Amino acid sequence: MTELALSAVRRRAEVNPWLDAAVVIVPTFMEVLDTTIAVVALRYIAGGLSATVDDGEWVITSYLAANAIILPITGWLIAHLGRRNYFLLSIAVFTLGSGLCGIATGLGQLILFRVLQGLAGGGLQPSSQGVLLDAFPVERQGMAMTLFGLAALIAPVVGPTLGGWITDSYSWRWVFWINVPVGLLALAACAITLRDPDYLTAERMALRKRPFSFDGV
Repeated sequence: MTELALSAVRRRAEVNPWLDAAVVIVPTFMEVLDTTIAVVALRYIAGGLSATVDDGEWVITSYLAANAIILPITGWLIAHLGRRNYFLLSIAVFTLGSGLCGIATGLGQLILFRVLQGLAGGGLQPSSQGVLLDAFPVERQGMAMTLFGLAALIAPVVGPTLGGWITDSYSWRWVFWINVPVGLLALAACAITLRDPDYLTAERMALRKRPFSFDGV
């Protein structure tokens, strides 16, 4: 291999981890943002859907509960579906759920769509952490986790301010619709960029040869 070719390989090895980091941080930021972005819009949501403010709090609670429900089985889903496939599926369903939340005509519908959003979004954080750890060499994994931590910490802080501005300037429905273009762009970028490492592919192939099992407890 020529020196020029070796140099190109080195540059690609340096760029790809940061490219992977960029494409997985965006949907993760979007998912964490949704834990708080609707908080200041609850009064408007309740009024728009002819519900009480107390009942409207289920818009937040249902999302957080769905997040918590999906987390324990994320590893099982990744092992059987593949991390890339599961990550892309989570982004797609989260984006769909966001669009449906924006067109909900009743509080019951909105809560149902928020549950869908939460179930899809719950898998984004662990999946993105796995991508970052595999993309970066051991000596840079601390930096990768710092980047993830910044996104996870900043998103909930930005959420109420952004949600209040969107609600005042446009409509509470845009609190959810704003995820649609971002989600579609993130889905396309992740589909182009992400690949499962060899060890995950080998594990998935090995699981397919075993009898299907699921730990119900």
